[in-house]
Amino acid sequence: MPDAEYTVIPNTFASETRPSNDDTPALEKASSSDNENTRVLEGRSSSISSACSSHDVDKDSAQEEDSPYESVRAAVANTDDPTMPSLTFRFWILAVPLTIAVSLFNQIFWFRTLSVGIGGMIMQLGVFPLGKLLEHTLPKRTIRLGPLRVPLNPGPFNIKEHTLLSVCTGAATYVAYAVDIVVIKHVFYGRATPIIGSILLVLTTQCIGYGLAGLCYRHLVRPAAMIWPFNLMCVVMFRALHERETTGGLTRIRFFLLVAGISGAYYFLPGFLAPFLSTISVLCLAMPHSLVANQIGSFTKGMGVLSFTLDWNAITSSLTSPLMTPFWAIANTFVGFVIVAWILAPIGYWGNVWEARTYALFGSSLYTARGDAYPVLDMLNADLSLNEEKYAQVGPPRMTFMFAIAYGVGFAALSALLVHVGLHHGREIVGRLRESLTAADDIHAKLMDRYPAVPHWWYLSVLAISSALGIFACEYYETELPWWGVLFAVATAAFFLLPIGIIAAVSNAVPSLEIITELIIGFILPGKPIANVTFKTYGYIGMGQAIVFLGDLKLGHYLKVPPRHMFIAQLTGSLIAGTTNVLVAYMMFSIMPDICRTDAWYCRRAHVFFNTSVVWGVIGPRRMFGAEGYYSALMWWFLLGLLLPVPFWMLARRYPGSWLRHVNIPVLLASTAHMPPNYPGAYPAWFFVGFASWLTLRYRRDWWERYNYILSAALDTGVAFASLIIFFAFTNNGITLDYWGTQPDCPLLKNTL
Repeated sequence: MPDAEYTVIPNTFASETRPSNDDTPALEKASSSDNENTRVLEGRSSSISSACSSHDVDKDSAQEEDSPYESVRAAVANTDDPTMPSLTFRFWILAVPLTIAVSLFNQIFWFRTLSVGIGGMIMQLGVFPLGKLLEHTLPKRTIRLGPLRVPLNPGPFNIKEHTLLSVCTGAATYVAYAVDIVVIKHVFYGRATPIIGSILLVLTTQCIGYGLAGLCYRHLVRPAAMIWPFNLMCVVMFRALHERETTGGLTRIRFFLLVAGISGAYYFLPGFLAPFLSTISVLCLAMPHSLVANQIGSFTKGMGVLSFTLDWNAITSSLTSPLMTPFWAIANTFVGFVIVAWILAPIGYWGNVWEARTYALFGSSLYTARGDAYPVLDMLNADLSLNEEKYAQVGPPRMTFMFAIAYGVGFAALSALLVHVGLHHGREIVGRLRESLTAADDIHAKLMDRYPAVPHWWYLSVLAISSALGIFACEYYETELPWWGVLFAVATAAFFLLPIGIIAAVSNAVPSLEIITELIIGFILPGKPIANVTFKTYGYIGMGQAIVFLGDLKLGHYLKVPPRHMFIAQLTGSLIAGTTNVLVAYMMFSIMPDICRTDAWYCRRAHVFFNTSVVWGVIGPRRMFGAEGYYSALMWWFLLGLLLPVPFWMLARRYPGSWLRHVNIPVLLASTAHMPPNYPGAYPAWFFVGFASWLTLRYRRDWWERYNYILSAALDTGVAFASLIIFFAFTNNGITLDYWGTQPDCPLLKNTL
């Protein structure tokens, strides 16, 4: 399904999510009490010296006080050096060009069928040697900039500079969600928007969340009870990089460079010379003329049975890195995939439920009742509203069976998440909320009191300016969303921010507002596709960006980065990255007129986004899923999601030491709510790599703790840089190969994304 219903805290430089364009975010997922990766932190506390506090102040008194939470004590230093510089000259000369470069790269390859991206872990590791390089090369002198005296090289590259760089450049590691609107208007609806209008749309959707976040700082960041568990692993990684390694073997940086070099060299095979290595479908190779065998075995267009890949990017372009995901979540995800793709999908398809055999087995394309492509553009008026007369002639659209049940799975995942969080974390959330309101400040809050807080008027100014410019962009640049729609979307985001923020801060789970916002505006403004996706973006991303920003502020809280510097770094990164995203998208429209219409540059996420705009906007939820809708039965999946977590919760309480405690229904369901655009063949490969990582953790814990996350980042880095070379050296110059190894996966089947 198009829309992510269950994500983890998308820390901006931890690749994912964003709540980004990526209808993907990442399933890495909730329930930190079961997360093996988080438990590893507790075993490492004695081995991590306080590298970020080499000039600790109040050390003796700090040792007498620490966080009341064990996981925080294991990961976060209870000391600080307030003389350590953070928003330095080095920050600016690295942050600006790197943010532009990363956003440019990620936007270009967002259009690719197998998308490639530079993730947050890459930036966290990549900026470290650059910072150390400037530490040794910049002259140790001070320059004047007006009334300011700016030291070019204020000493060792430190953990606070590193954090700000990672946060700023991390804003570029995902493509702004509103770019989807720009793309579908230009490519599918044929309505090119002036570039300034697109920039305003993207920047305002990205920045509204910052204003909202400031209103919740004292409730979601400052209190010790608001842990934000995902940040603990980031803190450990920062401290590991800034401490002196005393163990033998390869250092982390050398290991990273070695693996990245091997990964980049290898990627020339699946990335250019032998693309068939990315999607190997055994049944299609064995029985190329059998339609059923192709449907069952296709990596990209079928069920993915006996399919595999020798391409790291083919795994991570659909799912998050299996090396970064705890095995309990991987197991839940794979079980959900098997149930939906290998059990329900064939039963529904060959059982001809909803006339399923009239259409493809897999894909997000829309059809008429006879199986022809749904003539969306022919049914629209000049203002892109639905022409009722033509709609009466053609009728509602039909979907592939897998696309239809992906909507049902998404409905169930949303309601299941609310029930799961209530059952497993409800008492904890209420307790943490009470603590945040009544408990005394912990050591980290006291240490942060040394730094000036961000004035409320900063946040309110960003919120007011973004809202005003958003209203202007929507009214002036033909989105069909009226001014009150923008304000309503912002109010929706603000209404849900505090309760969802508490859930996120305690459990790492982030309920999504996508379906809620689509339903709301679909009923209020039916027949207006651009208005629908615009409202969804302001509401969903408004809250999502606020959650991202609050998570980053908590990271800065743990590492004692001045809040004003964190605000400046994050806002700078978002403004630069969003503007670059739009400029690069328009560049791609210019140099590739057939963008999103070729096998290699198919823009599968944009295709899904367009089709959801038809389902929720052009046709509307009442006609699709209401009482008169062809797919009205899918609304019962909301009830199914409410009921499913209950028996597993009861069994886990009855047998607390059994495997049942690891069953997580929201993760199990949400894993396939993204399929399409995720490819079925990626799930088995993802599972086996994750299983190998789990075995390493079980039997070679020392190696896993030292290298596992760096291995993931190095593989991503190698793929990213090789993709850049391939694009500019070959693709951009029209150099292609044409032989059996470059043919698409299972060519007997059409691409129906």
